[in-house]
Amino acid sequence: MEFKIAKKAKVFTMSLIVIGVLFTAIGIALNMGDTNFKQRIIANGLIDSYFFFSIGLGALFFLALQYATETGWYAAVKRVIEAVAGFIPYGIGMMVLVMLALTITDGAHIYTWMDPETVAHDELIQGKAAYLNKGFFWIRTVVYLATYYIFWVGFRKRSLKEDIEGGTEIHFKNYRKGAHFLVFFAVFSSTSSWDWIMSIDVHWFSTLFGWYTFAGMWVSTMVVLVTLTLYLKKLGYLPKVNDSHIHDLGKWTFATSFLWSYLWFSQFMLIWYANIGEEVTYYIMRIENFKILYFSMFFINFAFPMLLLMSREAKRHSGILTMVGVIILIGHWLDAYIMVVGGSMGATAEIGFLEIGMALAFAGLFIRIILVNLTKAPLSPVNHPFLDESVHHEI
Repeated sequence: MEFKIAKKAKVFTMSLIVIGVLFTAIGIALNMGDTNFKQRIIANGLIDSYFFFSIGLGALFFLALQYATETGWYAAVKRVIEAVAGFIPYGIGMMVLVMLALTITDGAHIYTWMDPETVAHDELIQGKAAYLNKGFFWIRTVVYLATYYIFWVGFRKRSLKEDIEGGTEIHFKNYRKGAHFLVFFAVFSSTSSWDWIMSIDVHWFSTLFGWYTFAGMWVSTMVVLVTLTLYLKKLGYLPKVNDSHIHDLGKWTFATSFLWSYLWFSQFMLIWYANIGEEVTYYIMRIENFKILYFSMFFINFAFPMLLLMSREAKRHSGILTMVGVIILIGHWLDAYIMVVGGSMGATAEIGFLEIGMALAFAGLFIRIILVNLTKAPLSPVNHPFLDESVHHEI
């Protein structure tokens, strides 16, 4: 069945973009005279481009995981996963633009290790200069983004080819490529988070940080996947998707929210209890300036899924899944916000028209791109070898 974007969806996404642009313009007008104006704009660009790109990347990871484990149930929702992963080329463009702005402005007081004057007076940054310098940073960034793009193009091309040719040869090639991708992703998902996010707090590091950001990426992706699947089902698409598929997506959402919560608490508890000055500074900055937001974010992402998605029925209920999903997404946007501005802007950071406007504009564009991606291929793969197993999936 071919997907066509409903008029309401077009109006909704365009409204988000227009309202976002309008709010952003108001925010710019209100804050143009501030000394941190440029830093604030670039910081929000980094927050939103990273947040939405990570969701597309999380979908690519989840797709590769299904290939590598030869999972059967997911075949009926495979095109939904591919549509979200299809944001990757656009996300790469956004990330590159933000990284260029940061490089040109010597870090915009966000990546202080890019500022020669700061480095000249900071021995600790000088000790990390072999790794944290513009040239090597760009080499790593290009390698990350190129790897993700190449794997995405390969998976998509073979998926469409499988619809025409059938058989098992393409499936087994995806199986091998999926395993290869997971090897790269195991390294790059951590090192890229060090480069793009953790280096903002250049004096600080955590061996759990890569896992922490990965968990946030994964749960945000699962929320988008289950919400999008429910939306398509409501419109009468995806007839082969049953309550068991929704249940599985709900279980993934439930499980990954607990994974993120576990890593949040593990990182916090170990560092806070050890009370080593070089480590606790990360939390002191955030608790002093974002106390309510910081702990509310944990409560939102832990308590809501635990209380509302515990039962089997809740994991199959579209209303509960959608409500919890929206709450989780807002919570993880706040996570990205605090990770970026906590180490760069500190007490001067605020959530105003600029932050809300840019987030809404990015969200509208993100949703529109995903919906367009859904129109480019049949919503159900034609010759996937596990399609029959997926159609008869029952738990």
